[in-house]
Amino acid sequence: MRKVKFMCTAFRDGFQSVYGARVFTPDFLPAVEAARDAGVTWFEAGGGARFQSLYFYCNEDAFAMMDAFRAATGPDANLQTLARGVNVVGLDSQSSDIIKLHADLFKKHGMTTIRNFDALNDVNNLIYSGQCIVDAGLQHQVCVTLMELPPGCTGAHDSQFYISRLQQILDAGIPFDAVCFKDASGTATPAKVYETILEARKILPPEAFIHFHTHETAGVSVLANKAALDAGADAIDLSMAPCSGGTCQPDILVMWHSLRGTEYELDIDVEKVRVAEEVFKDCMSDYFLPPEATAVEPLIPWSPMPGGALTANTQMLRDNGIMDRYPEIIQAMGDVVRKGGYGTSVTPVSQFYFQQAFNNVMFGPWEKIAEPYGKMVLGYFGNTPVPPDPDVIKLAADQLKLEPTNRPVLELNDADPTKGIAPATKSLQDAGLPVTDENIFIAATCKEKGIRYLKGEAEVGVRKIDKNAAAASPVQSNGVAEYNLSVNGKEVFVAFQGNTATVDGKAYRVDIQPRTGAAKSATTASSSGITEVTAQMPGAVYKLLTKAGDTVREGQAIMILEAMKMEMEIPSPIAGTVDEICPREGEQIAGGQVLARIRG
Repeated sequence: MRKVKFMCTAFRDGFQSVYGARVFTPDFLPAVEAARDAGVTWFEAGGGARFQSLYFYCNEDAFAMMDAFRAATGPDANLQTLARGVNVVGLDSQSSDIIKLHADLFKKHGMTTIRNFDALNDVNNLIYSGQCIVDAGLQHQVCVTLMELPPGCTGAHDSQFYISRLQQILDAGIPFDAVCFKDASGTATPAKVYETILEARKILPPEAFIHFHTHETAGVSVLANKAALDAGADAIDLSMAPCSGGTCQPDILVMWHSLRGTEYELDIDVEKVRVAEEVFKDCMSDYFLPPEATAVEPLIPWSPMPGGALTANTQMLRDNGIMDRYPEIIQAMGDVVRKGGYGTSVTPVSQFYFQQAFNNVMFGPWEKIAEPYGKMVLGYFGNTPVPPDPDVIKLAADQLKLEPTNRPVLELNDADPTKGIAPATKSLQDAGLPVTDENIFIAATCKEKGIRYLKGEAEVGVRKIDKNAAAASPVQSNGVAEYNLSVNGKEVFVAFQGNTATVDGKAYRVDIQPRTGAAKSATTASSSGITEVTAQMPGAVYKLLTKAGDTVREGQAIMILEAMKMEMEIPSPIAGTVDEICPREGEQIAGGQVLARIRG
């Protein structure tokens, strides 16, 4: 029997795929210890969205989390993290000094291995980042990223394309300890997985270690894993309930069962894993479990969206009270992928796709180019597998006031005065914060939100439920009112946040008014000469750029809103004086809410 090696992804990819990476460290450490006691020795322990999310939503330090993870697993476990090439652990790409600092700090805080990928499969983005990982004394798992193109699309993303990228990695002399074929959307067909890994075996050295990664989102993960093993893969990724299946990796127990009667077996004690999963379920029992996180989505091959991005985005849609637009956004994804140059739908490109699809639904098709998507088609994240649509390139250039570029990303970033250790250090000094390597990295990758965390001003955005609360008294948590209702003897959990009601895990858009017979309130007419600036869509106030009394010109940005991980400047519609800025920084705002009043 051939023993199948696997990495447990429950505590990184699982968290991202189910909970939008918003999980408190003390809550899950007992499950890590239980998995350790069950014989699991290889864990995904951080990186990816589990870096920024701790500062953005959990008010926790990601480096402290990694230290605690190492303490829970012991000194011998292989702790692996995820990096995005020149983007390291953020949506934006970084300069050389920050890329090196990333590797050095992750080594310092107990990590063993870094899986390193580029969503565009631009090998230039892996050369320096891979060398930094190896130089830091970490194992380097270099990636080729996979997905299935929407039906009817051709060009790139076949086995020949993936093997050509692997050959480029070999030709570039990138040092690596393993090769990973990473399918974050779970859409690559098992036949393509088999053919790709079979061909990879022919060009790699005989001792090369091949790892395969997929998700259950499209319903083919077990079959794809088996195809990878049959073609010669050495390891696969598996997860644990409640973070398994659906948008996650298949469950350890499911894969164990599927391999029974074959020449393969997982080297585990299934009874101990069952116990560990019960511990894990108990740890996560008070977290809100999005229904889409545990389901296969048959339409994903038409609109490839990785598990982690899918639930992170649906959670943001819920936060902003627009979950009802989700089907339209997913439907719009296919067109965005077709015209964007076929970058793999994995972070950050998956987020760029979603942001553009979101804009196409909310503002009209191709009326507003999302800045990251526009920069991608213009070449600022590297070379896309195929040229993007020329009309979209022109729209992006016109709206963003940027010219297309073929310059290497690292060269662009090293020449950018806003990126690197020096500007991050200055931002810490300006805020009166200690200048340490960790703080520099936090400031560089998390920007203003990182500074807010370090100043003790971060807000918590973790979605928990309290089903033990009395039904007559709602529990208030992060602006959410939670109730237990008893309807005809059946208990129903209901949570209200803004104009979204979640009933036993299913979200509905609602409009709640007091039952007094009074008419719905309307905005009071402003006095002569006052123009109100209102929000086009829900979001949060990212940064105030003006204050009452400031003189502004027409079109000048008065504040920046953040919605769906996008920053949007709010311009003054007239020239005049700011009479009032209504929200505060960090405040959630609703669509149509008055943001400012300008006196003309």
